[in-house]
Amino acid sequence: MTEISSICLFCGSKTGNDPAYRKAAERLGGAVAERGMRLVYGGGGIGLMGVAVEAALTAGGEVIGVIPEFLMRYEVGKPGISELIVVNSMHERKRVMFEKSDAFVILPGGLGTLDEAIEVITWKQLQLHAKPVVLIDAGGYWKPLKDLVAHVVLAGFAHPAVAELFTIVNSVDEVFDAIASAPEPRIEVLTDHL
Repeated sequence: MTEISSICLFCGSKTGNDPAYRKAAERLGGAVAERGMRLVYGGGGIGLMGVAVEAALTAGGEVIGVIPEFLMRYEVGKPGISELIVVNSMHERKRVMFEKSDAFVILPGGLGTLDEAIEVITWKQLQLHAKPVVLIDAGGYWKPLKDLVAHVVLAGFAHPAVAELFTIVNSVDEVFDAIASAPEPRIEVLTDHL
């Protein structure tokens, strides 16, 4: 594993109903900054995104936001971060975030967060990258995803090694060890489909 200097955060533009989500976002933002890592995220100042970014900035961290122009028109872009990159589309946003990051950490979120999580995991399955992907299971949020992936394997649509494409941890304290020990994707997760 190469040295990790930049963490991409996927998470909700709402804070959700469980206070554990907000607590995890705040702790993660601070922890990334305390380790001297850059935080790359979706550019908004609302929801869990805003909580994590405020914590990172308060701890003196560098924060890069990537936001599509149409969302800027809703005035949800976060002023005062290290760099705000405005792009043309959601696809370009994900590409830029991917290129600027060494690892992915995913907090609870809505359909957009699920889309980002599944896409980056799928890209890893396709051997397009070997970057660590870690989901923080604040309040048990990611258990249904873990169950769904197990179901996909049981139903014969994926090799059992797809479960190694990402790591689910219970707290922010476990994130950086999970990143450091993330296995390389096995070729079987790709060739099993060919």
